[in-house]
Amino acid sequence: MTTVTAPGPTWATLEAALRQRRPVRLSYHGRLRTVCPHALGWKNGNAMLLAYQTGGQTSTGSLPADTRQRWRNLFVHQIDHVVLADPSSPWETADNYNPAHPFNAIDHLSIAVAASGSPAPG
Repeated sequence: MTTVTAPGPTWATLEAALRQRRPVRLSYHGRLRTVCPHALGWKNGNAMLLAYQTGGQTSTGSLPADTRQRWRNLFVHQIDHVVLADPSSPWETADNYNPAHPFNAIDHLSIAVAASGSPAPG
C-alpha cells in the first residue's frame, strides 16, 4: 500500500505558479534553478513536480542546448526556498510537453497545464 503525504506550503506556491503560468525560483539538491511548473501529482506516494527549467544550475553544469531536454522531475519535499519569479519573467515550455502523460514522472496527476496553456485538473 502506498502512503500519500499531505501537500504543504511548497506545494501551494508551486500550484499557484502553475495556475498563473509563472516561473519560480527554487533550490533543489543545493542548486538554484528557475523553472516553469507544468504538473503536480504523486509518484509512489511522494509529491512530485514536473517542471521545465529555464535558468540556473543543473547537476551537469549548463542547460542542454536541446530545449526538449530541459524537463525536470522534482520531489516536492526536496525543494527548498521556492518563490515566484519576477512577474516579467517569461513562462516557457517545449513542444514535447504532453499534459495527458507527463513523462512518467507522475502516477496520480493532481493538476497540469493543459495543451492550450490553461491549468487542467488531473
